[in-house]
Amino acid sequence: MKFDYVIAGGGSAGSVIAARLSEDPAVSVCLLEAGGEGKDMLIRAPAGVVALLPGRPKIKNWAFETVPQPGLNGRKGYQPRGKALGGSSAINAMLYIRGHRRDYDDWAEAGCTGWSWDEVLPYFKRAEGNQRGTDALHGGEGPLRVGEQQSPRPLSRAFVAACGENQIRLNEDFNGEEQEGAGLYQVTQFWGERRNGERCSAAAAYLHPAMGRKNLTVVTGAHATGIVLDGKRAIGVRYRTANGEAFAQAAREVVVSGGAFGSPQLLLLSGIGPAGELAARGVASAHDLPGVGKNLQDHLDFIISWKSRETDMFGLGAKGTVNLVKNILQWRRDGTGMIATPYAEGGAFLKSDPSQERPDLQLHFVIAIVDDHGRKLHMGYGFSCHVCVLRPHSRGEVTLASADPLAAPSIDPRYLSDERDAALLLKGTKMMRSILAAPALARYRDKELYSAGATSDAELMSHIRARADTIYHPVGTCRMGTDDMAVVDPQLRVRGLSGLRVVDASVMPTLIGGNTNAPTIMIAEKAADMMKAAAA
Repeated sequence: MKFDYVIAGGGSAGSVIAARLSEDPAVSVCLLEAGGEGKDMLIRAPAGVVALLPGRPKIKNWAFETVPQPGLNGRKGYQPRGKALGGSSAINAMLYIRGHRRDYDDWAEAGCTGWSWDEVLPYFKRAEGNQRGTDALHGGEGPLRVGEQQSPRPLSRAFVAACGENQIRLNEDFNGEEQEGAGLYQVTQFWGERRNGERCSAAAAYLHPAMGRKNLTVVTGAHATGIVLDGKRAIGVRYRTANGEAFAQAAREVVVSGGAFGSPQLLLLSGIGPAGELAARGVASAHDLPGVGKNLQDHLDFIISWKSRETDMFGLGAKGTVNLVKNILQWRRDGTGMIATPYAEGGAFLKSDPSQERPDLQLHFVIAIVDDHGRKLHMGYGFSCHVCVLRPHSRGEVTLASADPLAAPSIDPRYLSDERDAALLLKGTKMMRSILAAPALARYRDKELYSAGATSDAELMSHIRARADTIYHPVGTCRMGTDDMAVVDPQLRVRGLSGLRVVDASVMPTLIGGNTNAPTIMIAEKAADMMKAAAA
């Protein structure tokens, strides 16, 4: 079939692009998504992430692994990615964080014209339907519902108080004038309406309401296997369904929106990337582009967990089962209760040193014991706190493990390959431990898991290398820029080709200081305007 635009990948960015482009009834749009529609109850119920994230079994989740990481004692890391319309916004913790305004000014100063804070803010505001309404920094009418948590636990407020006892100021809006401080996260969740308390994924916000449009064709269960080129122009996408091979032709543009792992993999499978590496995998080079798959950045995260004698949190036990049933009924009735939780209810943005220009550490406080991404369970109750380095120096890459388009890509983040990251993560861990030891959390603390006896830097670093892993923010593998290693230009067009763009977190030149879903949606909003302007 022939369309004006073909989009490979229906995740956070792809959902936005498809919905925005198809607003024009004179334009035909095809969206290809390997997963399902993203309307399942486990997705709609925020607490359902406990079943989706571990990837055992792989429910709505690609559940990738990294190659062994020397910086993590040779362990393989785990990389969950959403596999449904909405992508990872269908299985994440729903936290709405934009990053620091300086992050975007850095992009612009590095040559990414049009991506400064003042230039991207209108797209954040266009996307945002914030419960607090419209002001200079927020949008109140956008499709992405952003609201207060429905029923935050007293434990999470105790965490914020513990931060205060460590001279960390209260911050009621991490996306406001100042990012630094501690508070409760706002979340991408429906509020004040029939769907109150349900997850608002990018698909639920943008795509599902648009799927009745006659000019929008959404094909689920469609695994993109290659971009078809006519010389140096992209003319369509090959894909595979349960019924076999198919081809979607694009008269105007092909958009790759497979995320930080899927987008470089699809380019490489199509012969777009470093010619030498492609030859080694038996893929004919169609366009030598050395930066494809390089520049991988991710937020490496370390967790400290405590057992608790209190039970007003998620846990495993007889009382927990009874509470779960009660909360399911409550959520189905009015959207409140613990089923509406993002789990990571509290958080903080910290400066490792007062001289820092902006926060360089982030905390996520979780109302459950989190061990190995929820893949290792503990009886009883407890809480956890995560710390991550916001702007890591370590750089990795995504390459082809094989020329089989259905095989997983080879993912090598090279965690802690730069010792500056290790030193900062250690410092952040010590700051986090101090917060967790504060009086405000005394009633909740019983026994610290794993690192209770660690006192020296060497002992703590040993624990970090033994247990640290991603907090799910990979970016940068199709980097935007103007130099020879850039994959796309500031218009997100693949360099040296026509009719082909990449639109997702892979285009970020550097990691932003925070969670990456809201910035990805912003990128897609801005890209849609670029594409409309190009077609005018």
